[in-house]
Amino acid sequence: QARISVVALLLFTWGVLRLGGGRRWGAAAMFPLGFMVLAIPFNALDSAGFWLRLWVIKASAGLAHAADIGVFQNGTQLVAPDGRYSYDFAAACSGVRSLMALMALSLLAGYLNFRAWWRRGALVLLCFPLIYVGNVARIASIVFLGQWGGQAWGARAHDIMGYGVFVIVLGGELLAISLWQRWWPEAAAKDEGRRKNEEVRSTGVGWVGLAVVGLAVVEMLFLARLAALPPRGQVGVRLAADGQNPVELPVFLGTEWIGRQTAVTESERAVLPPDTGYSRKDYVAVADPARRVFLSIVLSGRDRSSIHRPELCVVGQGWTIKAVNEHDFFPPGHASGSVPATVLHVQREVQTPQGPVVVPQLIAYWFVGGDTVEATYWRRLARDAWNRVMHARADRWAYVLMQTDARDGDAAALGRMQAVLNQTLPVFASGTAAY
Repeated sequence: QARISVVALLLFTWGVLRLGGGRRWGAAAMFPLGFMVLAIPFNALDSAGFWLRLWVIKASAGLAHAADIGVFQNGTQLVAPDGRYSYDFAAACSGVRSLMALMALSLLAGYLNFRAWWRRGALVLLCFPLIYVGNVARIASIVFLGQWGGQAWGARAHDIMGYGVFVIVLGGELLAISLWQRWWPEAAAKDEGRRKNEEVRSTGVGWVGLAVVGLAVVEMLFLARLAALPPRGQVGVRLAADGQNPVELPVFLGTEWIGRQTAVTESERAVLPPDTGYSRKDYVAVADPARRVFLSIVLSGRDRSSIHRPELCVVGQGWTIKAVNEHDFFPPGHASGSVPATVLHVQREVQTPQGPVVVPQLIAYWFVGGDTVEATYWRRLARDAWNRVMHARADRWAYVLMQTDARDGDAAALGRMQAVLNQTLPVFASGTAAY
């Protein structure tokens, strides 16, 4: 767990300064070391950034409609009705990246201009509405210029307003500082004498310092040895001959289903790490081509960002999640007798010659580690963190997804998934996974 290691390093550095320089050194080191926590990447921000992106896109579409521009929103896309422009706003347009950078700058500005922590915190909180306003202004300008000058002009607005977001947010922060200092200045510190009499203690190097340094050296040697050991991670699915991708899914499932090849899109390969593995088929019933089940396996590499919350992709593709529940599939011939999965009941509106039609579908997914199957994303994260910290083991997790139409009812849709899983699970399931 790299994040735990980084936090431990910061705490260790603070401890050394506190031991060597006393309370004043320890107090002085708290802000610069705490400030570095903002440099640690957190995957949870991907979820927050996704919803922020949708809110920004929705608000920008609302501004366009108010200006009598009939832009159409589909998930994270804004499309002109006449097709003159189409923009798919990526994760960078959510504002999360600029939020982290501007939070750091706001925290620094508050620390340099104010003494009270609540004033500094209020300045940081001001970042959030300013970030939202800045990104709405950015995306709205893209749509307005795209409407006026076409796709190319919108692309120019995208580049220019990347700087405009920082101008809006930093300008708002600096204006707030100026007004606050003018209309509500901080009282001057009256405890200067007490601060001058504050005890300043220093333990020197001494035996405490030697013990701390000795412990750090032993830990570094241990970690270096641990890092040099062969990888201990396991894989929960069978691998193809290349060792990167999952095994190829079968083309024929008896005489009832035929699997059609489904290529991995360029956008998927661009977003996910290069060592991500894929295997997928679109299974079509021979007796009724309208009955289809899409089966996909995404296998993570060394980078854990290969797998993220499935709900984010679903909503980003324009689906609305109406309900979520867990469901057990029961493939024959397995010891535990069940595969726990999360089922998303989704729908979206599709334009047809007869008018808009609401299409419901079911999406079932689960995650397979070296020796476990987890139905939810958060349980997978917890299990993976436990294995890394307690067993120094990093599994290559597989994310298995099935999707099918549900216009004939949820029971029939789950039955189709079960039928396809009965014949594909023996092909891709590893013997070590706890099915």
